[in-house]
Amino acid sequence: MKHKRSLVRRTAAAVAAGAAALTLAACGGADDGGTGGSAGHGGHNATASASAPSSQGRHNAADVAFAKGMIPHHRQAVEMAGLAPGRAASPEVEKLATEIKKAQDPEIRTLSGWLTAWGEEVPAEGAAMDHAGHGTGGMDGMMTDQEMSGLEDASGEAFDTAFLELMIKHHEGAVTMARTEQADGAFAPAKKMADEIITSQSAEIERMNRLLGKD
Repeated sequence: MKHKRSLVRRTAAAVAAGAAALTLAACGGADDGGTGGSAGHGGHNATASASAPSSQGRHNAADVAFAKGMIPHHRQAVEMAGLAPGRAASPEVEKLATEIKKAQDPEIRTLSGWLTAWGEEVPAEGAAMDHAGHGTGGMDGMMTDQEMSGLEDASGEAFDTAFLELMIKHHEGAVTMARTEQADGAFAPAKKMADEIITSQSAEIERMNRLLGKD
């Protein structure tokens, strides 16, 4: 009986050892494949990291278009806002202009950083006026050279009215661009910025309409 129990134990031990060997082999195979997959994934992530700051994922053509379009758009808004001190009659208009500049300057830097990381060209400083000069205030809301000159020449209540009306149109263009990014973009931080632009600039549009007495 004792011999029989020993045989059973030895047999069980052999079976267990065989099972363990098979398990290790399977794990080793999985590990090998996993390592290969991980290396491939890591390689993909490294590429994404090189083209997307903070490893936030891949970007696509819509993200590039959003950044390249929003940079000159924001620059023009900042330029418009910079005209308010000394020209605006309303403290509310001057306050709004300061807030617009404060919000959009950092976004310009962020957008420029993305383009640089993606190996894309950042729009030149004069791109805003060049772009505006070719249009008459289309869907993007960019001002023409004539509109900008008119704003520069205005002062007092005339400046306030022109500034608010032009900035509303400008903001509406930014909201349209941001909605396109939300729909077509792939880069999470860019889509997040687009969401923030829609929220903040829609609120500012309402505020500007109130200042114009339209609400």
